[in-house]
Amino acid sequence: MTDNARFTQPDSSATVSSQHYWLMKNEPDEYSIDHALAAPDQLMGWNGVRNYQARNFMRDDMQAGDGVLYWHSSCAEPGIYGIARIAGNLRVDASQFDPADPYYDPKSPPDKPRWLMLDVQALRKTRPLLIAELREQPELSNMRVLQKGNRLSITPVSQTEWECIIGLLEGC
Repeated sequence: MTDNARFTQPDSSATVSSQHYWLMKNEPDEYSIDHALAAPDQLMGWNGVRNYQARNFMRDDMQAGDGVLYWHSSCAEPGIYGIARIAGNLRVDASQFDPADPYYDPKSPPDKPRWLMLDVQALRKTRPLLIAELREQPELSNMRVLQKGNRLSITPVSQTEWECIIGLLEGC
């Protein structure tokens, strides 16, 4: 199910120019920004998404070149630890079919797979931008990741939120 029309080769640019922005969560002991930066071409297949809304963002809205805030979750200090971009290559997440994989889904048949993945390219590590600092910014008051009960692994980020965060990171 590779969608070659949406795949673009990643460039080596350290900047993101895009009209869409995302926050993508990953556990640092599984795949931190350091792991991503050390990967060949700094690319990783973003797999293991098991929420329909997050999957639909990947399938319907994410485009190669979109900016990504790389969030470390389920750790002592959750927050933004890097900048990445969507590199494309939307495809079926094979982990859903492997009973030995933690992301195995016995209800997902191979002829009608439920779960997708795509490639994300790490661009740079940033200083940790933690929840407390994000909450201090009025421009970020509506940011989904800061809302009570939000557990989605992928959320949209507005252009205003993106610009505020980039400004915070460049100001250090």
